[in-house]
Amino acid sequence: MTLTNPPHRVGLFVTCLVDMFRPSIGFATVKLLEQAGCIVEVPDTQTCCGQPSFNSGDRSSTAEIAKNVIDAFDGFEYIVGPSGSCIGMLRQYPELFSDNDPYKARAETLATRAYEITSFLTDILSFDQIIADYQGSITYHDSCAGLRELGVKNQPRQLLGKIDNLDIKEMNEAETCCGFGGTFCIKYPDISNRMVSNKSSNAEDTGAKTLLGGDLGCLLNMAGKLKREGSTIEVRHVVEVLANMTQAPAIGEAQYDLANEL
Repeated sequence: MTLTNPPHRVGLFVTCLVDMFRPSIGFATVKLLEQAGCIVEVPDTQTCCGQPSFNSGDRSSTAEIAKNVIDAFDGFEYIVGPSGSCIGMLRQYPELFSDNDPYKARAETLATRAYEITSFLTDILSFDQIIADYQGSITYHDSCAGLRELGVKNQPRQLLGKIDNLDIKEMNEAETCCGFGGTFCIKYPDISNRMVSNKSSNAEDTGAKTLLGGDLGCLLNMAGKLKREGSTIEVRHVVEVLANMTQAPAIGEAQYDLANEL
């Protein structure tokens, strides 16, 4: 176990989906960062990362959103979030500004300080003491943005390997898109549905109890499909398992009282 000395000051990038649909992911992220010895703060003025407008071609609106995020996280040593997709967007901020724009340099600096949570814990902090217990087997979905933009692949598996009684069963095509893709699932619903059908089938074939991933958009998409198909597989964000916060219903199940998680 490696604790920071002095502790790193980390700004938590919560993400829209976590804020609106699964706040326990944010609390689990804070818990892990604090276990690793970090001081964690949550800037009140943070908003969406701007990815929906960026993917829709609205660079002007995305630049305004980026300015707000840059201002909100100014002064933090690191910006960490439970989403490869959103952190990947933060790393693309520099291309939104011209060379003579004062936000250009600030965007470049922010991009070098932004990390997905499992990558930050392993690659930056060399943190390996996970205090958790999870009975049963899991299979893991590699989200497109986390894998291809940030190189997140072995990091979550390395951390999960520290948990007693947890068995990882790799699915076929774990690296293949689940069909969510932000606005992709809206523009191409039939293709998206076929892709998530393939993903749910591959997850079922492993016989795993739980499907994990690092992006809530992907997890909501897969949980919805699995539920409609009558599957018994639970869907959770990887940080919920790593932080030992699995008392709540799985993603896609009944709502719950967040107070039970705190």
